[in-house]
Amino acid sequence: MKKSRAFISLAVIIVLFIVAGIYVDKSGKKIIQNAPTGSSELGNFGPAPEFAGIDNWLNSPPLTIKSLKGKVVLIDFWTYSCINCLRTLPFVTKWYDTYKDQGLVVVGVHTPEFGFEKETSNVANAVKQFNIHYPVAQDNEYGTWNNYSNQYWPAEYLIDQTGNIVYFDFGEGNYDKMENAIRSLLGLSAINVPEPGQDLSGVRSEEMYFGTARLHNLASGQSQSVKPTNYSLPKNLDLNNFALSGTWQFDSERTVLTQPNGEIKLKFHSGKVHLVGQSDKPIRLRIVVDGKDQPPVTVQASQLYTLFDSIDYSDHVIEIFIPDAGFSAFTFTFG
Repeated sequence: MKKSRAFISLAVIIVLFIVAGIYVDKSGKKIIQNAPTGSSELGNFGPAPEFAGIDNWLNSPPLTIKSLKGKVVLIDFWTYSCINCLRTLPFVTKWYDTYKDQGLVVVGVHTPEFGFEKETSNVANAVKQFNIHYPVAQDNEYGTWNNYSNQYWPAEYLIDQTGNIVYFDFGEGNYDKMENAIRSLLGLSAINVPEPGQDLSGVRSEEMYFGTARLHNLASGQSQSVKPTNYSLPKNLDLNNFALSGTWQFDSERTVLTQPNGEIKLKFHSGKVHLVGQSDKPIRLRIVVDGKDQPPVTVQASQLYTLFDSIDYSDHVIEIFIPDAGFSAFTFTFG
């Protein structure tokens, strides 16, 4: 996932682009060129910016970069409905559990993509669900995000004991290099760490948004409307397009089913489909993939739901039948 923000200074962007190359991918795939790799190639990218504009701290009293000098600090920018972040979290929590007694501090900076991710109770539930015990800072207004000139979910910045950024990583992968960078700063020898992250090479569908601010995959002939509008499914659906049936209303972040009996139909190329959704009340979705019924999915809380989970990475058509009004769809993501 990517979100553009202002840069701290021209000097910072020049340094980052020279050292790290250019990263412009939204799916979480890694396309950094010439990034520092492994514990022997740590750099010095200047003092770590301070935490700024934090609304709440979970699992910790308020922290500052200054107060953490003498520690190795890993800053992880994440948000709880981002599938790329959720696939990275097990590695981040494992590093914390493994090295916290040897001088590692992890701070998860939760910077929301959607309005519902600003709710402290929602973030607290996610922290509990994903077994996060390290400090989490709610960066609702992007104060810390902007201080770091960050653009990506997830993004990790590794800070040495003197308070300088010495390594960074965007998106998924390179977990072995990050762990050995942490070990190097802690005075530990490098280890041969397996790279067990998910293979995404078979995914040929990128994240699709339902909100008008980033709506690019709605089927031809179906136009976005901020007023309740009745939609009918087209006869044909192109790959990486979705279509609606029933009465729907768009806003900048989502589309909402305003009358009972709606449907979303999507043609995609992947083995897994996730939906960020929510509902006013529990709604049991009927899921059909390639004409075959799948396990139903009940949606209520504002979060990511898995609709289809297979190892068949090919073209598929998924049909989502929604019986009741009040259902909201934010994004499709794939894995």
